[in-house]
Amino acid sequence: MLNARLAELTDHTFRRLAALLDPVQPRINLPPVNLSVGTPSHKPPPFVAEIVARKRDDWNEYPAYFGTSELRKACADWVTRRYKLPAGMIDPDKMIVPVAGTREGLYMAATVAVTPSLGGPKPLALMPNPFYQVYIGASVMAGAEPAFLPATKATGFLPDLDVVPEATWKRTQIFYMCSPANPQGSVASLDYLKKLLGLARKHDFLLVTDECYSELYYTPEPAPGGLDAAKALSGGLDNILVMHSLSKRSSSPGLRMGIATGSPKTIAMLNRLRAYSCAASPLAVMEAATECWKDETHVEEMRAHYRRIYAMSERVLKGRFGYYRPDGGFYLWLDVGNGEEAAKRLWTEAAVRVLPGSYMTRDNPDGSNDSHRYIRVAMVGDLESTEAALTRMAKLL
Repeated sequence: MLNARLAELTDHTFRRLAALLDPVQPRINLPPVNLSVGTPSHKPPPFVAEIVARKRDDWNEYPAYFGTSELRKACADWVTRRYKLPAGMIDPDKMIVPVAGTREGLYMAATVAVTPSLGGPKPLALMPNPFYQVYIGASVMAGAEPAFLPATKATGFLPDLDVVPEATWKRTQIFYMCSPANPQGSVASLDYLKKLLGLARKHDFLLVTDECYSELYYTPEPAPGGLDAAKALSGGLDNILVMHSLSKRSSSPGLRMGIATGSPKTIAMLNRLRAYSCAASPLAVMEAATECWKDETHVEEMRAHYRRIYAMSERVLKGRFGYYRPDGGFYLWLDVGNGEEAAKRLWTEAAVRVLPGSYMTRDNPDGSNDSHRYIRVAMVGDLESTEAALTRMAKLL
């Protein structure tokens, strides 16, 4: 009666964290600080609430699942500006679709890309290890076998493409790539992305670049993305689907608005699936999102906020726990010896909630876990509370 593939989905990251920490309460009388979830506390631009309030009479209309023409054009104009694409390269009506957050797009991408095996080995879905949980859920439910590529300190916290066997590439139907990476903050170079897209075209799989942290970069130049690679290699957007989000760019996760950019064929198939399955964002939300994609001032302010957070973290933690200042994102990836034990101690003795790195990482075949030593710290609070939490951590561990 129930889909047997569901049994392959183990407890989600935050269910595991709740099971670890919820049974106990902090033994210290200090305000608890939650640094386990990547929910930005930096405020969205004020015009978001103003637009939603102004459109209060539009809630009796069904929105189109493919978005408004104004929203699609704003999205196409943004990716063209951001990645310096040739004018007209992105057709807003055929190569862009708004999605209900990148989670929806990432999940549906596997259904679009994967043809389940009718015999013989399953097709493969490749992803970095550690990984965002949606990648595995989407892959398993689409009928693919997840294949985890180590992204450790030894490989610059990115998968080493040169060690992937040829037989693996031949079975691959989808590859999820996150840059800037969650949780390590590593940024794939343009050469890396070109190589990966070249492999996708050689072996005819869909490369899905998850770029929800693309605007949280702290390097002199913006973080390169999949569209840069596509521009450099020519061939349009064949074999690539690029995801962007307002959740991090505009500190607006509650809007549930992202965009998928791809070839006309891929977007057409994604929209065919979404016509049967998606819940389109309300018209008021679409209008607010349109203005978010048009405006860069609030993004620059948000990025400056995170630069201040990281400058503070370097002052508090430099030289400890393998601290490094990442090139992108809003996490710290700290080597504390035993991530799960450290998370328990930090919660019970310092009232600071963090995520064990092993909860984002599948075990190796020998039972070891490359992230066993790490914790992920989400730097999403205000400067004062985050500094207080990091100071408690430094004193305790």
